[in-house]
Amino acid sequence: EAARAEAAARAAGTARGKAEEALPPLREEEAVAAAILQRLAVQRDALSDQEARAQETIRTLERRIEQLARDIERESGLNRDAGETIERLEWEARELDKAGEGHDARLAEAAEAAREAAAVLQDRESRLSEATEDVARLAARHQSAQRLVADNRKMLDRSEGEERKARAAVEEARATLARSAETMSRAQAEETEAQARAEAAEKALAEADTARTDTQAREAEARAQRSAAEGEVGALRAEVTALAKLVARDTAEGGQVMDLLRVAPGYEKALGAALADDLRAPVVATDGPSGWVEIAGYDHDQPLPDGVEPLALHVSGPEVLSRRIGQIGLVEPEQGARLQPLLCPGQRLVSTEGDLWRWDGFRAWAEDAPSAAALRLEQMNRLEALKQEMERASVSADGARAAHEALSRQLAEVTETDKVARADRRAADQAVAEAARALSRAEADRNLAQGRMENLLLAVTRHREDALAARTQLREAEVALAELGDLDSARAGVEEIKQTVEAARITMMTRRSHHDELKREGEARTRRAQEVTKEISGWRHRLQTAETRIAELGERKTASETELAEAGAAPAEIAAKRDELAGSIAQAEARKAAATDALAQGEASLREAVQTEREAERLASEAREARARAEARSEAARETVAQAAERIGEDSQVTPNQLLARLDVNPDAMPDAEHLEADLNRLKRQRDALGAVNLRAEEDAREVQEEFDTLTREKADLEEAIKTLRSGIASLNREGRERLLTAFEQVNSNFTMLFRHLFGGGDANLVMVESDDPLEAGLEIMCQPPGKKLSTLSLLSGGEQTLTALSLIFAVFLANPAPICVLDEVDAPLDDANVTRFCDLLDEMCRQTDTRFLIITHHAVTMSRMDRLFGVTMAEQGVSQLVSVDLKKAEAMVA
Repeated sequence: EAARAEAAARAAGTARGKAEEALPPLREEEAVAAAILQRLAVQRDALSDQEARAQETIRTLERRIEQLARDIERESGLNRDAGETIERLEWEARELDKAGEGHDARLAEAAEAAREAAAVLQDRESRLSEATEDVARLAARHQSAQRLVADNRKMLDRSEGEERKARAAVEEARATLARSAETMSRAQAEETEAQARAEAAEKALAEADTARTDTQAREAEARAQRSAAEGEVGALRAEVTALAKLVARDTAEGGQVMDLLRVAPGYEKALGAALADDLRAPVVATDGPSGWVEIAGYDHDQPLPDGVEPLALHVSGPEVLSRRIGQIGLVEPEQGARLQPLLCPGQRLVSTEGDLWRWDGFRAWAEDAPSAAALRLEQMNRLEALKQEMERASVSADGARAAHEALSRQLAEVTETDKVARADRRAADQAVAEAARALSRAEADRNLAQGRMENLLLAVTRHREDALAARTQLREAEVALAELGDLDSARAGVEEIKQTVEAARITMMTRRSHHDELKREGEARTRRAQEVTKEISGWRHRLQTAETRIAELGERKTASETELAEAGAAPAEIAAKRDELAGSIAQAEARKAAATDALAQGEASLREAVQTEREAERLASEAREARARAEARSEAARETVAQAAERIGEDSQVTPNQLLARLDVNPDAMPDAEHLEADLNRLKRQRDALGAVNLRAEEDAREVQEEFDTLTREKADLEEAIKTLRSGIASLNREGRERLLTAFEQVNSNFTMLFRHLFGGGDANLVMVESDDPLEAGLEIMCQPPGKKLSTLSLLSGGEQTLTALSLIFAVFLANPAPICVLDEVDAPLDDANVTRFCDLLDEMCRQTDTRFLIITHHAVTMSRMDRLFGVTMAEQGVSQLVSVDLKKAEAMVA
């Protein structure tokens, strides 16, 4: 079956190859037919465009011929009308000539009559003008005299009233001046007293500062001495501790004789070289362990060689070492070799460097055998010296500590005195400033009152003089009014003259009107005669040019008709070409359709061949796979049988037939091998899942329980901590709200008060918005200057915003004053009146708080109200210079 499938697949592949070879010519034919059809379609579209243009040309020529025919007809009609118009105009010209005969004479007579009437009118108008001017002058003098009388009477009343008011104001100004002088005297006395207190406070402050500086220097010196002494004691204590630990560490358990010795400094190496490790042995009893036993001394000591110094002179210690130390001599290193032969048994010589010469001829140099005992003796001597030095240093440190503590107390006292002096100085300066400000205000009030009184006195004098002058002028005006003539009779004479003038004017207007009418008629006839002449000339010229224009229009019409005949033949030619092209397009479409059908048939044959080939290959592949699977199953079955026989032999030691006979089962009724194998693997997995026996299960359970208990306790602790934290947070929030509301109320009250003070009225307050919780709420500033409605800060003008912001800033300062406040050109948007209010507010803030205000300003009013000025000038380009002026001292110097 697999062979047949492979043969069918090869046959299908051959058929597919033939179909692919036949396909390219068909595709080429189809492409050629499509190109020809596309070219013919383009030509057809071009013919359509040509036909449309030809039709448009025909319509244009037809419209042009019609228009030319209408123009020829119109020109012919105009020629007929021209003759009739010329005859009518010539008749009109003759009539105008007849009407103009005798016109100049009539016009001259009318002009003479008009001139005579005008002369009469002019004479009467002259008399009327003179009379009118006389009456007007008389009426003006009457009116002026009456107005002068009324004005002088009003001026007199007003001057007398102003004089009375000015006299009352002078009396009030005198009282105000007296009060201002009294206030100024009190302010001068208070300023003098405040300056005296300030000078005393300054002197006390200088003395306190000098004492504090001197005490501070002595305290710093004592602190340095104390620190040096304590540092020295600390260093000595550390060294003593280290040496003591080192000595204690090297001390034997039962003691050693070395600890009982006292060696002069510098002789430790000599004693260590002489006794060496024997010094580590303890002093023992007769029946005790190894060590030094006390025995009686020699009856006669062996003398050391001449010139040898006994080492015993520099060593003190227990009697058990007296025999040994008594036989040790101290020499210089260069004398040892010479004196060694003179030694008696048991004697030895040593040098201070640790060299050793023994009686039996042994010699040891210090650098060859350094002695640990010598080192320990040096450490003990050093420890003792350090202890003594530490005692001296401790005494010195105690003295330095006591001196420093005494100076510290003294420094605290003088510092407190300095603080008190500075507070007194600040209070005195504030009092001086208050007194100076009060004096400045009193002086300003006095100057204002004095200036006002002087102005009022001048006003009294001026009003009295004005009243006197008004009284004189009133009498003169009344006399002048009485001397004037009768105005009514003069006005009656003027009215009579007016009537004669009107009659003369009517006569003059009638005659002038007749003259103007004649003149207009003559001018109209002249203009019409000129127009008639011009029209006759124009119509005659038109008759001359009409024939030429008609001939020109006929030529243009003939040319247009010729072009129309030529254009009329174009559509027929285009139609013939379209018919011919339609036949070619039909042939091309048929050719393309045939090529397309052939190509589609070829592609269908190819697809069918490809499909057949794929199906044949699929069947062949499936046949090959089926054969391979069958072979694999057969091989696997044989291997499975062999493995099963082998396992049966290994596990049961029998053959498969014997096992079958032993089981006594029907092989056909048994489950298949795969099912049995699956059950076996499942049981094995269950067994493996149980794992090995856990011998530490109880211990693991105990550890898990302990961990669980620990975590439970930690969880309880965390929950308790969370409760505590939440309680603390709630407490802090509660306290924060209380403090915030307290501060808010205080700042709001101060803000309202300062706002009213700066604006001279109105109302303002702070409002919490956006939340009921004060800790999360925003802040809105609501303001109502005098004469305005309540609004937010952003709706105010620039100056009002500045004053409101200053009110808020100073309200915060009143609630929590700061030592220094810097205001940078805050008065820039303010006018002089508001700057004065701002300066008054600064004075009030200085009285209520201890804040020092630093004002940066360019305003002269603000500068004049400050205590001290600092100006930055640039005398040279790029070089700045600071200039300082104390206004209070300057005022005192000027005073």
